[in-house]
Amino acid sequence: RMQEYDIIVLGTGLKECVLSGLMSLSGKKVLHIDKNPYYGGESASISPLEELYRRFKVHGPPKSMGLGKEWNVDLIPKFFLASGKSELVKILLHTEVTRYMDFKVVEGSYVYKAGKLHKVPATEEDAQTSDLMGMFDKRRFRKLLNFVLNFESRNPRTHQDVDPEKTTTRELFSRFDLGQDVIDFTGHAIALHCNESYLDQPCLDTINRIKLYCESLSRHSFSPYLYPLYGQGELPQGFARLSAEYGGAFLMNRTIDEIVMENGKVKAVKSEGKEFHCKQLICDPSYVPNRVRKIGRVIRVICLLNHPVKNTHDASSCQIILPQSQFNRKSDIYISVVSYGHSVASDGLYIATVSTTAETITPEKEVQPGLELLEPILQKFVTVNNLLVPNEDGRKSQIFVSRSYDGANHFETDCEDIKDLYHRLTGAQLCFLKSRHQGFGDSPLCEAYV
Repeated sequence: RMQEYDIIVLGTGLKECVLSGLMSLSGKKVLHIDKNPYYGGESASISPLEELYRRFKVHGPPKSMGLGKEWNVDLIPKFFLASGKSELVKILLHTEVTRYMDFKVVEGSYVYKAGKLHKVPATEEDAQTSDLMGMFDKRRFRKLLNFVLNFESRNPRTHQDVDPEKTTTRELFSRFDLGQDVIDFTGHAIALHCNESYLDQPCLDTINRIKLYCESLSRHSFSPYLYPLYGQGELPQGFARLSAEYGGAFLMNRTIDEIVMENGKVKAVKSEGKEFHCKQLICDPSYVPNRVRKIGRVIRVICLLNHPVKNTHDASSCQIILPQSQFNRKSDIYISVVSYGHSVASDGLYIATVSTTAETITPEKEVQPGLELLEPILQKFVTVNNLLVPNEDGRKSQIFVSRSYDGANHFETDCEDIKDLYHRLTGAQLCFLKSRHQGFGDSPLCEAYV
């Protein structure tokens, strides 16, 4: 007996689960198939700790690591900005996936300069006390912050002769006479650009990014970032629950034998002798190796520590950015630190993950400056993954493939991909006028949005 679905989703990575949740919510009949027995695909959280050691073929873990089941180690850790204007937050609130999980603020946001970590200044008070800038730079940076926070794209009176669609970011920065150090941390640690190409783009995007960071920060004093309790694997599972609640079906641990095409268009998926028909297919690159191409590589080193990172004021969690200019690189190096504070490690233990886009054939050497900040390290787990992108937009084949997760440790680019996939799938823009209900239980999200 043939089974008919509107959409089949292969893989339970975050992007696939968000899309299947949104599609189920809009009344589509969705079937989810995963070749793995666990949720999350390449963005899974691994638990217990023994499983992580097994996965990387490392002997252990030693007794000093505490109980294995107290660990949830993200293979691709990412933080997200807390503002209600942040794309992932909009999706979480619109779908009410916030009912299924709790978030906790990340305790610090740091940037590397000349061998040392500095708190990222994003308020007037921070700027005043920051050791990143001299007196004159502080004044100029505060002027820029003021300009950005008062800026409204629809109100030309707030533009101070800047044309947000034409003036480049480089011109904007030179108008405020910012020094190179200030440009570095503003562009990379606040606006979260991962290379220098933004400088020659119109400045509106950067203005909005700085605004987003500052607004996220004003919700919480420590940092603008949130991260789920029990790890990021909670996110795909939350969206999978949403999909199931609206009639989505799930088949885990199944081999995919074939994607059946008819006249260049997807018709069905064959799995373990059964044929499931669909009108559209969503999947991650691992399911369709012949439909994607490699555009680079990402290195991630998961480090287990028994101490907080030096110069982070003993933060139990933090985001650290090493701007590329400090090391004559093209892309930034990121470090995310989480611990027992987010219930992802045993008491007194920390997980710090260093990641970046590889630029040479020896990526482990490239992340060395990040690893040095974490010493001593109890155990390292290294992965180098290909960055894969779809060859075509899927409109003809109706096969929509997500992009691999990039080297950044925040969700901004991944959300762009979700919006883009949604648009190609439905022809409509993903937009949320307002959440379907007000009020969100006891998650820190609620302090921020209600």
